[in-house]
Amino acid sequence: MSGIIIVGAGQAAGQAAASLRQEGFEGPVTIFGEEAQAPYQRPPLSKAYLAGEVGIERVLVRPEKFYADKSIDLHTGTRIDSIDRSSKTVTTVNSEVFQYEKLLLATGSRPRLLNIEGSQLSGIHYLRTIDDVDSIKASMETAKQVCIVGGGYIGLEVAAVANKLGLQVTVLEMEERILQRVTTPEMSDFYHKLHSSKGVEIRTDTMVSGFEGDTVVKAVKCGAETIPADVVIVGIGILPNVELAEAADLDCDNGIMVDECCRTSDEHIFAAGDCTNHPNPILSRRLRLESVPNAMEQARVACSNMLGGNKTYAAIPWFWSDQYDLKLQMVGFSSDGDNAIVRGDLQTTEFAVFYMREGKVVAVDAVNSPREFMVCKQLYGKQVNPKDLANPEFELKSLLN
Repeated sequence: MSGIIIVGAGQAAGQAAASLRQEGFEGPVTIFGEEAQAPYQRPPLSKAYLAGEVGIERVLVRPEKFYADKSIDLHTGTRIDSIDRSSKTVTTVNSEVFQYEKLLLATGSRPRLLNIEGSQLSGIHYLRTIDDVDSIKASMETAKQVCIVGGGYIGLEVAAVANKLGLQVTVLEMEERILQRVTTPEMSDFYHKLHSSKGVEIRTDTMVSGFEGDTVVKAVKCGAETIPADVVIVGIGILPNVELAEAADLDCDNGIMVDECCRTSDEHIFAAGDCTNHPNPILSRRLRLESVPNAMEQARVACSNMLGGNKTYAAIPWFWSDQYDLKLQMVGFSSDGDNAIVRGDLQTTEFAVFYMREGKVVAVDAVNSPREFMVCKQLYGKQVNPKDLANPEFELKSLLN
């Protein structure tokens, strides 16, 4: 009996399986995941899981027994090799064929690799999976010097953990400032100073040209200079996993192309999560997001529509990053604003920066300021007096009336 097949076993897949049962679907639900684990959350991997503060049971989307209890057939360690749209089947690498009525692609993304001299040496890591992090943790146990290539959120989160573990940490960023592609110069400067105050060395405008070592990495080459390193973690972005979709001749362009219902160019195939290029009516543009809230909401929308609904995806993007004892919560994209309003003091560890365009709130970066974060989610797109946002004594909730 054919039913719904989910390819991928990350956040979107775990949410989709749960949503299908919550929506009352009683037919077969089958998940195929390449990793050995049940669907799990990735954000804690570079934070609490790497630090050893939580175990694997705390990062699972649902306890493993959930899938058996809900009659969800979970195939871990299994890769889908192809999709036959005409027969509505998927085939595993072991040549097993499974029929579907509807198919959800939740294939996620993978790290962008550095292909330079010495990149094959042992001790050079990427961080995307539980196995990746377990390997990094093992390497750090005997390491003294850690070098992180890439000054984005993943790199800085790892830097914070490694620093707290007592390791000497160097962050190498090719751009003129850390977080350059995702935030403003003011926020970049704040986090640069934060890490420097903890003893992390941050080098910007620095291009990595290679790695040195016999079989294990010993140093990172930056032109004529070498930086000693026992462990290297590379975090230079991710790529959407679209190969399966492309081979099935589905429309792809920086992700699997979906409509507002999370439907691909095949009416029987849907997609959700990091792998999708989707329209956002609130932002009035298409985009691809690397975000847990996006993955979960797209999964809910896709499941509703696979069961005959007509639900549309329309959500304001939001994100977070934990570094040391600071929680950064973000709504929207700071690049959409043309005016920044600071609430609080950038020299402290509790403030918010609101971003506005044409008098409307379009984003916020909130550091240890959960109230400002929550209010911005509701103020998004609304006309607000900048003086009210800038005044810490002004009650922001009054703007919601």
